[in-house]
Amino acid sequence: MTTKKVGEETKKRNLKPLWIVVAFLSLIIICLLPNDGSTLPIVGQRALAILAFAVILWVTEAVSYPVSSAMIIVLLSILLGLSPSMDDPSTTMGTSNALKLALGGFSSSSVALVAAALFLAAAMQVTNLHKRLALWILSMVGTKTKSIVFGAILVSIILAFFVPSATARAGAVVPILLGIVAAFGLSNESRLAALLVITATQAVSIWNIGIKTAAAQNLVALGFINSEFNQDVTWIDWFIYAAPFSICMSVLLYFVMIKLIKPETDTIDGGKEIIHQQLRELGPLKRKEITLIITSIILLFLWATETKLHPFDSTTVTIAAIAFLLLPKIGVFNWKEASAKIDWGTIIVFSVGISLGTVLLNTKGALWLSDAVFGSIGLDSMPLLATIALVTVFNIIIHLGFASATSLASALIPVLIALASTLPDVNNIGFVLIQQFVISFGFLLPVSAPQNMLAYGTGSFTTKDFLKSGIPLTIGAYILVLILSATYWKWIGLL
Repeated sequence: MTTKKVGEETKKRNLKPLWIVVAFLSLIIICLLPNDGSTLPIVGQRALAILAFAVILWVTEAVSYPVSSAMIIVLLSILLGLSPSMDDPSTTMGTSNALKLALGGFSSSSVALVAAALFLAAAMQVTNLHKRLALWILSMVGTKTKSIVFGAILVSIILAFFVPSATARAGAVVPILLGIVAAFGLSNESRLAALLVITATQAVSIWNIGIKTAAAQNLVALGFINSEFNQDVTWIDWFIYAAPFSICMSVLLYFVMIKLIKPETDTIDGGKEIIHQQLRELGPLKRKEITLIITSIILLFLWATETKLHPFDSTTVTIAAIAFLLLPKIGVFNWKEASAKIDWGTIIVFSVGISLGTVLLNTKGALWLSDAVFGSIGLDSMPLLATIALVTVFNIIIHLGFASATSLASALIPVLIALASTLPDVNNIGFVLIQQFVISFGFLLPVSAPQNMLAYGTGSFTTKDFLKSGIPLTIGAYILVLILSATYWKWIGLL
């Protein structure tokens, strides 16, 4: 790690106590603001205070996400519990009832799907199947630099179908690409390394949008949609809506990368041999890998045909697949191997995010915040395309402060659901889904997504390098959102 990075991290650590104080001060000030309860219930005001507290901790990373989640649960239990009940303001809600709300997110089927997805990603890592898939694909694309750029994008696309973790996908592809660079005699700081690693990382973010199960933040949004509208979005419906966007963005990514970053060489001599050598080191396809391949293909088929050919939802079939993969003798890993690969904090953060968002919706806090943020500019009287244009800009800008798209979705989706309910002649679910696609952008800065930070940690590119690719990608994605909103998404009934 460079001296500059160490200095930046030390400075960030030194500011953490200050940000914790700021978070609590914001919480107290908002709770004490005058409110007669006529437009915003007291319990809604306190929910908004907790949201402000959470956002400050999430943006500044003053404490880890799981720790902030524990603090949010305590605050929800106490502050809501001591608030007047919405049904009978003469009585308080009670901490027991408030605790049920604070823990309500843990009962969401979306949380079960996220947990199962993490197990599936762990199975890929334990068996090294994700690495073998990446090497297989790269072995077929050729040794020209442009071909390997195309291969890096293709690997990210294929893995998005089978590895429901953006960080795991980046973790599989980036070391392989750096191995190719090193074998050619170039360092991690070379322009070739920057080109390949940034390409793979941006492709991971692009396909977080295209596939429902590719990223946890998608499931956050779907959890809110299911709770608020009592309707789910199937895997294939999501794919129909979002895949054209990701395909167009993948094409744009290819041309942006080969134009912006010029590598030291146009051909990697011996590149195929390097890949074949790594495949040989993995050895022949093992029984566990074959089991995982068959299970993954069946799972993908069941996801894609959800409600079409069978009555089983994505969560149920994924949990069933994990149960099979954990079986002794015929499975691919045991509980100890799986649990060691899983970030349990992700499940806690995800669950608490859903709890907080649900509380905001149920206490009218989200509706009040939507009116405060968007009502003043008269979005309800604007054409739908203009509304989408303005809200998308707001979404992109606010993402600059969030290192976790899951946290951003937890904070923003309830507000967007409330906004959608005030817009005339709009498909509420479609409007929210499009903004969920925008939440997954994360193209601008290394801190915009965990997979970006994983790649940044290799030292193969600077923030400036990432921004050079991120600006045209973000502009292109913004324009594409408007074009699809005016055409394709409208034609297929999403809007």
